[in-house]
Amino acid sequence: MSPKTFREFFYPGLKRVMAGFKALGLAVIHQEFNLVPELPAAANVLLGHEPTRGLVIDAHAMQVRAAALFARLGVSVPPTAPVRTLSVAQQQMIEIAKALSVDARVIFMDEPSAALTGEDVERLFGIIRSLTREGVGVVYISHRLDEVFEIADRITVLRDGRVIETRPTADFTNDAVIRLMVGRAVDAHYPALPPEPPRSAPVLSVRGLTTPGRIEDISLELYPGEIYGIAGLVGSGRTSLLRAICGADRFASGSIALAGTALHLRGPHDAIEAGLALVTEDRKAQGLILGMSIRENVTLPHLQDFARYGVVERRKETDAVAGMAAELRIRARSIEQPVRSLSGGNQQKVVLAKWLLERATVICFDEPTRGIDVGAKAEIYELMVELAKSGTGIIMVSSELPEVLGMSMRIGVMRAGRIVKEFARGEATPETVIRLATGST
Repeated sequence: MSPKTFREFFYPGLKRVMAGFKALGLAVIHQEFNLVPELPAAANVLLGHEPTRGLVIDAHAMQVRAAALFARLGVSVPPTAPVRTLSVAQQQMIEIAKALSVDARVIFMDEPSAALTGEDVERLFGIIRSLTREGVGVVYISHRLDEVFEIADRITVLRDGRVIETRPTADFTNDAVIRLMVGRAVDAHYPALPPEPPRSAPVLSVRGLTTPGRIEDISLELYPGEIYGIAGLVGSGRTSLLRAICGADRFASGSIALAGTALHLRGPHDAIEAGLALVTEDRKAQGLILGMSIRENVTLPHLQDFARYGVVERRKETDAVAGMAAELRIRARSIEQPVRSLSGGNQQKVVLAKWLLERATVICFDEPTRGIDVGAKAEIYELMVELAKSGTGIIMVSSELPEVLGMSMRIGVMRAGRIVKEFARGEATPETVIRLATGST
């Protein structure tokens, strides 16, 4: 969308909304950035309440005011740079500067650290502490409990849309918060894994898989009913490996075999037909069509199975999706509800339902619990264990090391596009995995 189109169609309504929030002293920083990629940083910060000179926006004054807000935050963001050229961390700072630009007395931050690195999170916390010293109230919403305990003065636990309990942070323990969130004891956080499957014939064999600059000479075997976890830093090649296995990216050399049959993948369609499924890292951009219903999203890869003479049989489709929604406990008004209105956990279940409808032989999970609450995480873990018990092979990539350690039968550690070491169940420790992932000696 061009800046001109945005201003013509959305600007009047946006200006009224901004005026209302400013009057109340409230600002919201959403989990998904609300920025216009083609506009400069300064224009995004002051969008809806730009300084004017007569009837014309004063571009110079806008840049000066935005630069002052960035200086207050202690961050370096070029006011004239288009947002699409900036890093994720810089875009997050623009969102915070937007809140300060309306003199907000209370700022709601919804998962503000979801896309940030450790160093950027520390910078964010420094800014939050600075704001609270100035008298600004911050409501920090996060599924990362370590962050909540580090930054919060008080903690409120929500479950199923209700306030369960509010206490000073010092009165809570990590285990107590989890117990209140999921409604059961903390020892149920990771389910018991099934016994390791027999190492007879692998369901998936990868040999020498190489994509220059991404993955280098990777070989691995996955057995029916096994959960194989992959740990590593961002940029280590974890996602590239899953995408190559599932036909989403072409690879330069190497081979993939499923149940002993060599695959020649020209794209995702070939992988789906063979029985390979990818639960993508970014479910909203790559795993779902947000404006479509649950039913439409679930059956989209399989429409030929519900069509007769080129026409989709709605009753057959509805029955299949309703059964899958019940099996996965997808919480929605009906299967006709648009997926954009679902919680993150239920959106993830819809993505999973697509591949369970046809019972994929191998499912690759890329960050399966990113952006979902502890209760939904527990449900996803239980689903993965049930899949393993039924003989499905699972490869799981996760940036959460406890998740990899708690949910994997074997673990491969990646660094610089290679699997540098593989651990059997119970062999890996957080320290050894981190040392290998970072290249420390």
